[in-house]
Order: sequence, then C-alpha cells, then structure tokens
Amino acid sequence: MGGRATVIDHLLASESSGGVHFPPSVNDFFPPPLTSGSPEWLTKFVVLPWLAVGILIAFFLVAYRRPTIVPGRLQWMAESLYGLNRDAIARQMIGAEGVRFAAYFTTLFSFILLTNLFGIIPLIQISPNSHIAFPTVMAVVSYVLFNYVGIRRYGLRYFKNALVPNAPWFILPILVPIEFFSTFIVRPVTLALRLFANMFAGHMILLVFTLAGFALLGAQTWYIKPISVLSWAMAIAMTFLEAIVIILQAYVFVALTSSYISGALAEEH
Repeated sequence: MGGRATVIDHLLASESSGGVHFPPSVNDFFPPPLTSGSPEWLTKFVVLPWLAVGILIAFFLVAYRRPTIVPGRLQWMAESLYGLNRDAIARQMIGAEGVRFAAYFTTLFSFILLTNLFGIIPLIQISPNSHIAFPTVMAVVSYVLFNYVGIRRYGLRYFKNALVPNAPWFILPILVPIEFFSTFIVRPVTLALRLFANMFAGHMILLVFTLAGFALLGAQTWYIKPISVLSWAMAIAMTFLEAIVIILQAYVFVALTSSYISGALAEEH
C-alpha cells in the first residue's frame, strides 16, 4: 500500500507504534488513498494538480473580470506573471516571435510554481512534482512543442538543422550522434529530472529535520531533548531556502523550454 506524505501523517501513524517513524523513506512519495473507502489511485497526487488548475483558473478569471487601466492587486499580479514570461523569457530568448508562446509559458510557470508551493504549505506539505510522473508529462508537452514548431517551419530540414552542425565533414560521424542524443533524448529527460529531483530532495530534507525534532524530543536521555529545537530551527530555515528553490525551478523549466523552442526555430545550430 502507500506510505505517509506529510509530517502530520507521520505523527498520526506513530501513535499506534509508540514512536516517530524516522527516518522517512521513498514510500512517503506513494501516499495512501484520501479516505479508507477511496480507490487506491485517489491520492494527494491525483487531487493536488486538479486543485492547482482550479485555483489558477479562478485566479485569472477574477483578476481579469473587470480590467482597468490602473490595475488592482489581482490584476497587477496576473499581468506581472504574464509580463515576466513574455518579456524576460519569451522575448529575451526567442525574440519578437516568442510573444506567441507567452500564454503557454505563463500557464506552465504558474502551474509549476503553485504545485511546487504545495510542498511548503501546512497540511499539504508535498508537491506533485516530487513524483516523477508529473514533471515527465510537462517535459513531454514541451518536447512535442519545440519539435512541432521546428518541423512546421522547416519541414524535414528541421532534423538536418538540429543534427548537422557547422563543422568539418570528417568529424560529423562523431557530432551527429551526440547532437541526436542531446536534442532528442537528453533534453526531455533532464527537463523532467531537474524539477523532480529538486522537489524530491526538498521534501525529504524538510521531513528529515522536522521528524528528527520529534524523535529527539522523545529521546529518553534528557540532554538530547533540547537538540530538537535546533532541528526544528533548521527545518524553518530550510523552508525559506526551499521557497527560493521553488520559484527558481519554475523559472528554469520555462526558460529551458523557451531555449529549446528558440533552437528549433533557428536556421542553423
């Protein structure tokens, strides 16, 4: 069956066994069904992405319900999200043509940012992106997109542009397989793994420090108990660090996608 996904789940599970379940394990990323009567597949990892979609749809609908020249708080936040992805990512990396991808980049950035933030929100405390399935789906979508725009512009010549660099002919037998491996295999894999690994590691680190505090507090040796405060302090400090990583990883995922699209649209590599 599944493991436990949050600190509270760990502590509740510990009541029957007489001690904190420490250290956490990989089973924490296979949570149990939400309720005892739910299907096995109905877990947090199924509900949280749909919750994120609902929140984002509601946010943008409310933000642009009555748009004004001088934006209110929600409209300003929505416009800032779009402006960041249009100006700092799409235009910077692709050029003027990149504006047509700004809506996709904004959607991708907002979804990754929100689902990452779930990892530090109390009572949720886990990001769907800490499970490899979700970053993989987003990486596949970006992979299909950048190959599609390249093929649409150049036809089959896109593969020549992508695989045959400007180099002397006698080293092409070495460079072409490297370009193929880099462009069509490494890119989607690393795009997914980078996001997954950061969210996986972040969740484990926070879980370790938090649960270690409870384990130290429950120690029978009295002078070990005060160390629990240090462990919890580290958990708080790591939460702030994780918040920075959360924002950075959303930006990096979208920036790399933009870079790949830019490469697909380029005449030569």
